[in-house]
Amino acid sequence: MAGKQKISYFYDPDVGNFYYGQGHPMKPHRVRMTHNLLLHYGIYKEMELFRPALASAEDMTQFHSDEYVEFLRLITPDNQHEHMRQLKRFNCAEDCPVFDGLFNFCQIYTGGSVGGAVRLNHKQTDTVINWAGGLHHAKKNEASGFCYVNDIVLAILELLKVHQRVLYIDIDIHHGDGVEEAFYTTDRVMTVSFHKFGEYFPGTGHLQDVGQHKGKYYSVNVPLKDGIDDESYNLLFKPIMAKVMEMYAPDAVVFQSGADSLTGDRLGCFNLSIRGHAECLKYMTTFQVPLLVLGGGGYTIRNVARCWTYETGCLLGHELEDKMPVNDYSEYFGPTHTLQIQPSNMENQNTPEYLEGVRNRILENLSKIPPKPSVPFHDVPPDAITQDAMEIKEDPDAKGGGAEAEAARRAHPDGVEPDEGDRDDKPSRHDGAAAEEGGDAKAGDAKEEKKAAEGADAAVLSSAAVKAEDKKAEETAELGDAAVAEAPEDAGAAAAEGAAPAPAGGDAMDVDGAGGGGSDLPPPAPF
Repeated sequence: MAGKQKISYFYDPDVGNFYYGQGHPMKPHRVRMTHNLLLHYGIYKEMELFRPALASAEDMTQFHSDEYVEFLRLITPDNQHEHMRQLKRFNCAEDCPVFDGLFNFCQIYTGGSVGGAVRLNHKQTDTVINWAGGLHHAKKNEASGFCYVNDIVLAILELLKVHQRVLYIDIDIHHGDGVEEAFYTTDRVMTVSFHKFGEYFPGTGHLQDVGQHKGKYYSVNVPLKDGIDDESYNLLFKPIMAKVMEMYAPDAVVFQSGADSLTGDRLGCFNLSIRGHAECLKYMTTFQVPLLVLGGGGYTIRNVARCWTYETGCLLGHELEDKMPVNDYSEYFGPTHTLQIQPSNMENQNTPEYLEGVRNRILENLSKIPPKPSVPFHDVPPDAITQDAMEIKEDPDAKGGGAEAEAARRAHPDGVEPDEGDRDDKPSRHDGAAAEEGGDAKAGDAKEEKKAAEGADAAVLSSAAVKAEDKKAEETAELGDAAVAEAPEDAGAAAAEGAAPAPAGGDAMDVDGAGGGGSDLPPPAPF
């Protein structure tokens, strides 16, 4: 891939309208803020812009169970109280609430990730960006950690149709458990997660969790403690990733750039600057391997937008000016109105001795894998999302969210200014106002369609609930394909005893046809 890199950028202007609920830390509005900054910095002109095709229910069942996807498709805030047992079964509660447009939200962010993988498969681009994606906690049969559909697993499955080996890297502060579980028993995918470990969600990702069967040593976990700074992080990241690239030699890389590992995150406890965070992504571009870049966590949304804007600039080869241009969300970035943020003076609990021990153990494990595992060739399966379904955005709206969506958002008088104090750390009610009060041009039509189909959908959902409960009554526990995860402390205890168990839930994908959780994916084709 010599010369200037070709970058495809996926964005849907409707994504900022979805609202998890009052007080919930996950705010899709941060993706719209990021997009608006990209437009005002002017760097969007250097990328191919696409509006993602919506992922279908069938697309989602390439990993998720049919019952779970059907539940997501039909559940609504209006009918959820009729299906309390299913809500519990599929873990849709406080962390993963049912909100207006839930399934459509999943279709949008998943469509961007899978559509990006399709473009990489066809060698139509070198790098794909989908900041709305990266929801790494979702399991085969349940929601988890604000995540409903695991777009990352689906994108990797798409990449495996063409690429022999795919590397997944996760720098979110939370362990990338959903992705690790999916590929825990295969050498076709290597997962590398840098995360906070110890009494922290999801409770998995022990240093000794290295994979099983053919996947032994292909799961790499880097457990970190509070307060890690740029210097300490890169002392681990660069030597580990250099060894991974040497031994594994992936044909494609998926990079989850969760921004909750930044200093000052509402839910985080690390102390990375934006430059320190971006250094990881910049380092991976030096290997010149096809790259899919996704979002993830990040709950101080003004800093999330800063981070992902800066990292987009890095992918384009630009060091963006620190003084931010005037933009539609300038009120969020005061009083400094700068792109970079300063780390705090919090204590770094990661001692040099601890870091050296973690690094040496991981490098030792990586030295045990055979270089360049190979698989036989085959005919390429069809694309999950067709090229024609991706809408090229030749002239993105200067407001950053589409004129109609932006006008709808600002129609609510409470939504123009963020709250006082640490403003974006409080619920931004305007994120959901457009959908809830009819501001969005599509909201009225959607509501009418929902009412018209309510009877049929309720019948289907009730029928599914009866079947699910009958099945559940026959089982002592829902394992394997049901994928009801064990308690985090149980998984952590198993790891602490020195075992290398498959992660809780038994969702390992069988990409090799050697048993496991059930993908019939054939080996990749020759280039």
